[in-house]
Amino acid sequence: MLDIQSIRSDFPILQNKVYGKPLVYLDNAATTQKPRCVVEKLTEGYYHANANIHRGVHFLSQQATEAHEDARRSVQQFLHVRSATEIIFTRGTTEAINMLASSYGKAYMQPGDEVIVSAMEHHSNIVPWQLQGMTLKVIPLNERGEPDMEAFARLFSGRTRLVAVAHVSNVLGTINPVAEIIRIAHQHETPVLIDGAQAVAHMRVDVQALDADFYAFSGHKIYAPAGIGVLYGKESWLERLPPYQGGGEMIASVSFEKTTFNELPYKFEAGTPDFIGSTALAEALRYVTAFGWDAVAAHEDSLLACATQRLGAIEGMRFFGQAAQKSSVLSFALGHIHHYDTGMLLDRLGIAVRTGHHCAEPLMRTLGVEGTVRASFALYNTTEEVEALAAGIERVKSMF
Repeated sequence: MLDIQSIRSDFPILQNKVYGKPLVYLDNAATTQKPRCVVEKLTEGYYHANANIHRGVHFLSQQATEAHEDARRSVQQFLHVRSATEIIFTRGTTEAINMLASSYGKAYMQPGDEVIVSAMEHHSNIVPWQLQGMTLKVIPLNERGEPDMEAFARLFSGRTRLVAVAHVSNVLGTINPVAEIIRIAHQHETPVLIDGAQAVAHMRVDVQALDADFYAFSGHKIYAPAGIGVLYGKESWLERLPPYQGGGEMIASVSFEKTTFNELPYKFEAGTPDFIGSTALAEALRYVTAFGWDAVAAHEDSLLACATQRLGAIEGMRFFGQAAQKSSVLSFALGHIHHYDTGMLLDRLGIAVRTGHHCAEPLMRTLGVEGTVRASFALYNTTEEVEALAAGIERVKSMF
């Protein structure tokens, strides 16, 4: 059992009031709040170890370099990665996918080649492939919001170059069967990228057990600062891919006639990285894993079950996504009330939810709606906040 009140005390922002009401923060799929220890890690870095890394011979530079590489090893352990050289720091999931689309596209793709995605993908796992001139083949969904695996197996062709799917849908909460997706793709000798942005804060991720070729996530989704993220790639793939950007650090030698590139992972890390943000990311990973994934999942599952029951009893409520395996995301519509109106009125009650298409316009078209209201739960949320959400929705409904 988690001591939720003790956990909440680690997040000062949760004590805020909004329009005179206690803040009920249920927009965690967009970004999580930050515990005190993560913010203090940022302060500690800037006050005590702020120097550019890797190339400096002075004490502060060596201290900052050691902290940054220790953070890389923390991510390695978090994802159960074989080697720290397979961890590339990025600004987040979006940059990680764009990096892979650019590098993999240059090496292995021609315009018109195919990338298999699912109908539930975030725009960041759609647009980068289109920018490379790829044709997207789409895994359809069943009525529960789960991928049709038989249809998936039929999508492969001689032009399939990659499978790129979300581990967890940011709209439906569906936990996709990524191990099975990877197994089927590998039977067709096709590598797989997993977008883990919505997974890493809610479950244990073992990229070796999954046999994922690439895995991406953002720090700000897992209690870390914005602007820091990770792309994992199997060494056998990363060695073959060209750099994403040019500049300092990613080179072995430079002349006006020729440039040779650095070893992994630095080949993909041009310029000064966020060496303070990386240490704060490592602190956030330590923070959340200390509670134990079984306890985290049990708490969030109980919140989801409570919210589903309470909101489901409200007349006119429609849920989107009722997969058998589901993360702590609840997307809904209330009768014919516009999702924006619902969100605005809940905000006046101090309740923060997300409204709109959630950067998943193709999915909205599949669902036949313009947008939804989304409540998403995290480690620090409570059943009392679920009750406040239900009461708020009842109040909104009464106004229409």
